[in-house]
Amino acid sequence: MASLMRSLTSACLAFLLFLALGVSSATASTVEVKLGTDAGMLAFEPSTVNISAGDTVKFVNNKLAPHNAVFDGHEELSHSDLAFAPGESWEKTFTAAGTYDFYCEPHRGAGMVGKVVVN
Repeated sequence: MASLMRSLTSACLAFLLFLALGVSSATASTVEVKLGTDAGMLAFEPSTVNISAGDTVKFVNNKLAPHNAVFDGHEELSHSDLAFAPGESWEKTFTAAGTYDFYCEPHRGAGMVGKVVVN
């Protein structure tokens, strides 16, 4: 009887651990940033995103190509290749808290800049 209780207790603890790990990994989210606004402006939409460490930003080419996203001082986050096709996308996951400024190389002079704030 004691052996059965230990087995059931172990099984319950293993199940709870499984649920806890599943919930923590499921809390990471993906936020979309459009390259070029729906109205056809040379801007990121939204221009500032607030996320948590472990979240991902998906950059999606929208209008008035070509676009890219270059992060000042963070080459590992930058995507310097130009996106030409509508819907072309890439994702970056942010693991460390901080503020990350980025811009579109071809349109930086037009004010196409953005910011990712990671809490």
